[in-house]
Amino acid sequence: MDLLRVVMVGASRTPYHDGLFFFDLQLPPSYPDAPPQVYYHSFGLRLNPNLYESGTVYLSLLNTFGGEGTEVWSSTASSLLQVVVSIQGLVLNDKPYYNETGYETMVDKPEGRRNALPYSENAYLLTLRTMLHLLHRPPRGFEEFVKEHFRHRGRFVLRTCNAWLQGNIVDNAHATEVSRKQPCSAGLRLALTNMVPSLMAAFTEIRADGCEEYRSCESNCHVLSATH
Repeated sequence: MDLLRVVMVGASRTPYHDGLFFFDLQLPPSYPDAPPQVYYHSFGLRLNPNLYESGTVYLSLLNTFGGEGTEVWSSTASSLLQVVVSIQGLVLNDKPYYNETGYETMVDKPEGRRNALPYSENAYLLTLRTMLHLLHRPPRGFEEFVKEHFRHRGRFVLRTCNAWLQGNIVDNAHATEVSRKQPCSAGLRLALTNMVPSLMAAFTEIRADGCEEYRSCESNCHVLSATH
């Protein structure tokens, strides 16, 4: 076997939570002397500095980005599992802003904190758009997998949207209640007013569990849209 497909679920407390992210891995003839070639199903969206619209994944372990020592591929020590875990943990993380080249120096600095929030908000919106693309055009062979995932998680996606619209954020690890206050930009609220109805329609079409609970979320969108 030299062609594999990997699907990851975005981790809680990141802009990518509950999203699905598809990667195709091809093992070249020289594998394991050379790393696998990885293609990300981006749908033309760049929701992370390491994931390009073209599908290229920039990662030291794949020799597509600079690195040294254990950061780069080793024919004796590296593995496919390491590649997958690196994408999940180092790329789809809670503060993708700092993945931009040179921006890691701004961690915990005022400028970094000021810029990281809008960057994460945009990554969250692009994650929602990726969900819609997957629901409308799931990768071949994964049609039912995509439906089943969002049948179970659709309500929590809408819960998070509703929390943002109300100026809160959901503790998605438990997905039971609003846990703490967090600023929400006007731009995010406006974007959600336009996106939530489409999400609601897509989840309703696949008969996602509990979506009827969040009709109020859709109503909030109509009210906010009218005020703008």
